[in-house]
Amino acid sequence: MTDRVDPIRYRDAGVDLRAAESLTKRLAALVEGTRTADVGSDFGSFGGRFRLPGATELVASADGVGTKVLVAVRAGVHDTIGEDLVNHCVNDILAEGAEPLFFLDYFACGALEPEVAYAVIEGVARGCRANGLALLGGETAEMPGLYGVGEYDLAGFIVGRRVFDLPGRSGVAEGDRLVALPSSGLHTNGYSLARRILFDHMGLAPGDALPDLGAETVAEALLRVHVSYLAPLRGVLEQGRVRALAHITGGGIPGNLVRVLPSDLDAIVDPESWEPPRLFRLLAEESRLEAGDLYETLNMGVGMIAVVSADQERAVLADPGVRGAGGFPCGEIRPGTGRVRLEPAG
Repeated sequence: MTDRVDPIRYRDAGVDLRAAESLTKRLAALVEGTRTADVGSDFGSFGGRFRLPGATELVASADGVGTKVLVAVRAGVHDTIGEDLVNHCVNDILAEGAEPLFFLDYFACGALEPEVAYAVIEGVARGCRANGLALLGGETAEMPGLYGVGEYDLAGFIVGRRVFDLPGRSGVAEGDRLVALPSSGLHTNGYSLARRILFDHMGLAPGDALPDLGAETVAEALLRVHVSYLAPLRGVLEQGRVRALAHITGGGIPGNLVRVLPSDLDAIVDPESWEPPRLFRLLAEESRLEAGDLYETLNMGVGMIAVVSADQERAVLADPGVRGAGGFPCGEIRPGTGRVRLEPAG
């Protein structure tokens, strides 16, 4: 499609992952300085755990959908972005062993367009119903001067109750297996890069068909709803068959799977155990990025990775929820130094 030689990197699209990592490390001391005896999670976990008097432990998380909002605005499709937000937050606290209880949203805009706001919150409500949690409240803020005409942003806040026996990092052991669950697409990360490639570099419009993707348009491919893994994983989590979960969001597989690794073990991920969907291969071809950069920026077709013991792998893969979601083996845990390594098997 192009004779471009220089790769299109995520930082060229305005997102510097290294700067974000540096800031996160600096923030750790600030956050840890507020820690109380009832906090049960470490800084950098997928969700924050807080123990109430008695045995109840709450898990909370806050997130947004990034510049996927700009794709929704450009395409004029606003009724799915809220569902993305809810599912993303559900997955984050699921990785900490929690089922959701309630959700709050924050919708900010320059000038309120009631039909747009209604469509966005309609998606939030649909996501809440599908995941069995209450939309407890929220905030709608008009801020002319901060947001332009037609612009808006969206954030969500979720609270759940820890009900699944999910050891996390402390339970991961040498010889454990990795089971991947496919994503529906980009989910809610990597959109600054995708927009730079598809809209700016390739000159496509939201209604244009994507090359080699049949009748699917750019907007349809980019706005596929972020998958919730609560239902597919509930069975194996209730049975205690999973040791840790990694929600594959910003930072890709390397940046998220590392969050459940002990310092003396490595996760060996076989990138040949699945074929990334055509959208990811198109972005790879047009960006000319090396594999390492791609896997650190995009989920490459994997939305969640479960760490399971070797004797549980077959049962997990045979579980109706995991099987129905398309789960497949993608690697194993070996001695190391707390790194994620992309290495073909054999």
